[in-house]
Amino acid sequence: MRGVILAAGQGQRLRPDTDALPKTLLPVTATETILDTIVRGLAEVGVTDLAITVGHAAERIREHAPVLEDRYGVSVAIVDNDKPHWNNAYSLWTAREHYAHGAVLVNGDTVHPTSIERNLLAAAATDPRLLIALDDHKQLTDEAMKVRVGAGGVELIHKQQPIATAAGEYIGVSLIPTGVAEDLTKALEATYTRDTTLYYEDAFQLLAEAGQIGTVSTGPVAWTEVDDHADWALAKTIAEGL
Repeated sequence: MRGVILAAGQGQRLRPDTDALPKTLLPVTATETILDTIVRGLAEVGVTDLAITVGHAAERIREHAPVLEDRYGVSVAIVDNDKPHWNNAYSLWTAREHYAHGAVLVNGDTVHPTSIERNLLAAAATDPRLLIALDDHKQLTDEAMKVRVGAGGVELIHKQQPIATAAGEYIGVSLIPTGVAEDLTKALEATYTRDTTLYYEDAFQLLAEAGQIGTVSTGPVAWTEVDDHADWALAKTIAEGL
């Protein structure tokens, strides 16, 4: 099982702090960046073979990769996203060789506890579907990547759906099993070919319609996606407790 971390985005809502820095390298403690917390969490569950997609300010992640390897005992492969101005459906597709035999996928702007990965790996032992970490405890907002769940698994994963019918929010961490990897690659290609502004969750939706996506509850844990400066402040608070 490998780890794939998406870190190619431009982080426009965090400017000027991200003018020359990927937002995944924003510091959240005295010694760790967002990326450090992700890598440390993956290493703690035994996922030490990692691939990181890079685009905006890619050289900064290349410079930090040896630090990650020395500090957390991991190996890091850098995957170049040549179109970082496109959305992350394309970014994940560029890492297709790295998730082909199974991977834990983590958005590079997500600060969360290691229990998320532990729960996904445990569930994957008996569930062959692509599994997404679902926060089914927090109060949902319009901006949340909302998920509707039915008897057969995920029915709809999209921000633009009614809060009242959603079971929770996808937090940006998932497990891609070997058996679904090829279908995911095809779905991603179909998605970014149709519209370069689409998210990889739009490709997940194609798999959901085929009954290939399940959910794993995060439990009542603290986590955040870092999109703006308020999120960054919250991430610092959460990271201190990890």
